[in-house]
Amino acid sequence: MGAREPVAMEIPVEEGAAARVPPRIRRRLLEGRTSGGGGPASAEEIEAKLKEADHRRQQFYDWLSCKARKKPRSPSCSSQEEDYGQCLEAKLQAAEQKRLSLLAKAQNRLAKLDELRQAKEKEELETRVKTRVRQAEENRMRLLHADMQRRAALKDRTERSLVQKATSESKYTERVRSAILEKRRLMHIQQAAMTVSSQREAERIKLKEHLESKLQRAKRKRAEYLKQRGGPCSSAHADYIKHADFLSRKLARHWRSFVKSRKTTLALSQAYDALGINEKSVKSMPFEELAMLMGSPTALEATKALLDRFERQVPPSRDGRTRVAAKRPAITSETSRLSRYSLRVALCAYMILAHPSAVLSGDGEQEKLLMESAANFVREFELFVKTILEGPGRASRQPSLDATESSSCQKSYDVAGQSKFKTRLVNFDKAWCTYLYRFVVWKVKDARSLEGDLVRAACKLELSMMQTCKLTADGRSHNLTHDMKAIQKQVSDDRKLLREKVQHLSGDAGIERMDSALSDARSKFFEAKENGSPLATPVANVSTPLSINSSGKLPPYEVNVSSETASSSTSPVNLPTENEQMLNEMLHEDGGAIAGNSNDARTIKKDFQDKVRETMEKAFWDVVTDSMRRDKPDYSQLINLVKEVRDSLHDLAPKGWKEEIYENIDLEILSQVLESGSQDTQYLGQILQYSLDMVRKLSAAAKDDEMKASHDKLLSELAASSEDNDNAISSFVIAVIKGLRFTLEEIKQLQVEVSKAYVQLMQPTIKGSAGVEYLQKAFGDRYGPPANASASLPVTLQWISASKSIVDAEWREHLGSLSVLPAANHAQPLVTVLRAGHGARTAAVPSAGSSGLPECKGEKVDKLVRVGLLQLISGMEGLQLQSTPESFHLNFLRLRTVQGQFQEVIVISTSMLVLRQVLMSENSKITPPELETVISELFGALVKLLDNSPEAGTEEIVEAMMSASASAGSLSDAKIQARRQIITRVVLKSLQADDVVFKKVSRAVHCAFRGVLLGGSSAKGQKLVDAALRLIGAGKLADRVVKAAEVLIRVAPVSEKVHGPWYKALA
Repeated sequence: MGAREPVAMEIPVEEGAAARVPPRIRRRLLEGRTSGGGGPASAEEIEAKLKEADHRRQQFYDWLSCKARKKPRSPSCSSQEEDYGQCLEAKLQAAEQKRLSLLAKAQNRLAKLDELRQAKEKEELETRVKTRVRQAEENRMRLLHADMQRRAALKDRTERSLVQKATSESKYTERVRSAILEKRRLMHIQQAAMTVSSQREAERIKLKEHLESKLQRAKRKRAEYLKQRGGPCSSAHADYIKHADFLSRKLARHWRSFVKSRKTTLALSQAYDALGINEKSVKSMPFEELAMLMGSPTALEATKALLDRFERQVPPSRDGRTRVAAKRPAITSETSRLSRYSLRVALCAYMILAHPSAVLSGDGEQEKLLMESAANFVREFELFVKTILEGPGRASRQPSLDATESSSCQKSYDVAGQSKFKTRLVNFDKAWCTYLYRFVVWKVKDARSLEGDLVRAACKLELSMMQTCKLTADGRSHNLTHDMKAIQKQVSDDRKLLREKVQHLSGDAGIERMDSALSDARSKFFEAKENGSPLATPVANVSTPLSINSSGKLPPYEVNVSSETASSSTSPVNLPTENEQMLNEMLHEDGGAIAGNSNDARTIKKDFQDKVRETMEKAFWDVVTDSMRRDKPDYSQLINLVKEVRDSLHDLAPKGWKEEIYENIDLEILSQVLESGSQDTQYLGQILQYSLDMVRKLSAAAKDDEMKASHDKLLSELAASSEDNDNAISSFVIAVIKGLRFTLEEIKQLQVEVSKAYVQLMQPTIKGSAGVEYLQKAFGDRYGPPANASASLPVTLQWISASKSIVDAEWREHLGSLSVLPAANHAQPLVTVLRAGHGARTAAVPSAGSSGLPECKGEKVDKLVRVGLLQLISGMEGLQLQSTPESFHLNFLRLRTVQGQFQEVIVISTSMLVLRQVLMSENSKITPPELETVISELFGALVKLLDNSPEAGTEEIVEAMMSASASAGSLSDAKIQARRQIITRVVLKSLQADDVVFKKVSRAVHCAFRGVLLGGSSAKGQKLVDAALRLIGAGKLADRVVKAAEVLIRVAPVSEKVHGPWYKALA
């Protein structure tokens, strides 16, 4: 490329031309002008600059062409290419190592950030606890100061009160002395007045008797004078006047007696009105107050008297009978007739009017008619009473009339008043009849419902007895034990009581319906037993055609209710059977015994059953003993017991021994020996010894020595008691009863062992698909198919709906906890429990290879069930059967036990946290080993306390904390008392549901249980438990949390297998 020639440019200096010069060139020209001293650049300078630029451009082109020129290949080209490949591979490896190191640094940084976050939360928690302890100490000092001031003030007041008391006592003594003197003077005056009054009364009586005697003598003299003076007519007139006078005096005497004893209608109405029972007042009264008012004797007597008076004033009926005929039963016997106006029915109208929701069980048409009739009856009743109180015509009288006019109008007012009174009485009686009819119709419905309940209860008792005693179609059972006989006797007594109730309620017709229902229940039971269908508890279809119609037809509403009762009575009873309970326990077992983990949960129920069984056995053996101690002993029950021993041994023995058992225990020979009255203890002893030997042969060989020793001891005791006792009959009875009872107990234990062995043989089959299918079929029979789950499983539907709203959040938190877990070989750091406290090392976490229950894989139903179980047991309110989902009724006691363990973990964690903070606030120089020793001692004491006494309260927990803190150093009594007060206040405050510390601790425990439920009980789940509990310094509780949560992990998959179709239908 040749050199370029320079180009000279002439640029005009005019203003117009300068405006057209490009800015870059103009700027360069200005720079040149400035550097050149202010004048324009010359052509030589421009040419020099252009040459310099061209030279630089030429150098750049030469460099670029040399770079692009091909270099000659050398023989070592291939080796250099290999070196370049190795170098590139080394660089790639170095880059990979750098990437891994950066990734490791990032993970370490995240772990450190998590530890810093946890430390920050710990510091916040520590700050709150420390602040609370400081506040508690300040409060204690203020209370102590206030207490000292109060004591000083009390001492001062006591001294002043003593002085005042001495002064007041002296004044009181003077007043008492003066009062005694005054009382004596008044007593003397009263005695004198009484003496004068008695004298005056005696004189008055004497004067009255004297005047009456003089009056009688005057009357006799007047009668004699008139008799002597007049003739026969005057004598008859005198007799008439005498008889009229006698009748008037008799009428007045009877009227005074009537007013005094029975009172007038006005007085009875006033007494009732004084009770305050009216429509306005009863509506403002609470139901309990109204019931107490109406149940008081005063209200009952006043209302009864008024209603009886109304009944006597009712006009005669239209069938021609007079009022005298209507009153005839009252003359013969007051209690032999039924009152027209029932007292309690009348008062019930006020209760229906004031509180219909509390009295009536529904809001149907009959209830509405009853309320309307009750309101009408109350209205007419109160109008009638008001008419009596105010007077029939009092409101219409004119007080301005003079005496002459009032006498002429009095008669018309009386006639109008009587007419108004009769009208009110007739209206009242009509309203009563209407209300009584509606009331009876309503009570008929209740009576029918009650009769149905009684009949259903009788059917349930009968079916339960038939299932327990294994009765045949003819009502007999060949293997009745003494327990079964006691059950039969109890059921017979209960059936008799129910029959009496039905007889009293519905008469003979109710008894017939009850017998028919029992017969139907028995036939259905035996039919189901023959067909091999599952034995549910059927309820008889009871219809009670009670009616009050004279035609004998059933009212329309009764037909509807009867059909409803019949349709509802066929629904199965929601109670799981014993077979379901046994299969459920076996499916939840991890191998081994049947009872397993639920023994503790069923302790209360088992204790109650044991007490009932013990009472029934004692009653049975008392009956047997009494029958043998009579003057004419009855040995039938004794023979039956020996027969039971023989049959039980015959059923348990192998085929070759059965004939031998019948030969050695001969019931015919035994009955002949007992009927002869010889009381041969030797023969009975042989039977007893043979039975015990046979039991020992049939039992396990490992128990042979133990059983032989107990059998020999029994036989020696029986022989010694028969020799020592002088009464031969009593010793015979005692020996027989004791021997038979012991033998039957041994046989029962042998039967239990055989049953357990049989069940253990069946466990592989039951734990497979057979057990799940059986429980699934039983659940379907009880609650219907999955399609109807939303209607038949309301509690389960509510539980699933609540769990669905939180399951996603819980699962995300669980995954987040897993992402920040340290590696398997990462050392667990010390966690600062409190700001001023020492570090607490976390619990040892097992290796990844340790076995455990499986974790949740994220499946929808499995995740839903596990989270739902966690919500059930984490509630602070005790779990109730009514609020438990129907699918967990078989595991209700198991869930209650886990909930108790959940709350125990919260209590123990809070106590350890509080004690740690209190010790550090008192002594900041305490060493970590000393602090850990105290906390370990407290942990052991609380675990022992809560395991042995589940109902332990705050006082026991505080005592355990004080005992553990004693090992931290000796203190004075005042400091010990101060520590006790601080611990008590802080513990009580920290265990409140709305407290911040309680929320933090309960949330940490919730996360620990969630870690095991969703992460399994292997190393991963235990790491999650440890990470959650070390936030509150409770790593020692990790094992308890894992064991408690394992119960829920076993419940979840079993419930998913059995109730999976229902869960899917509801989810």
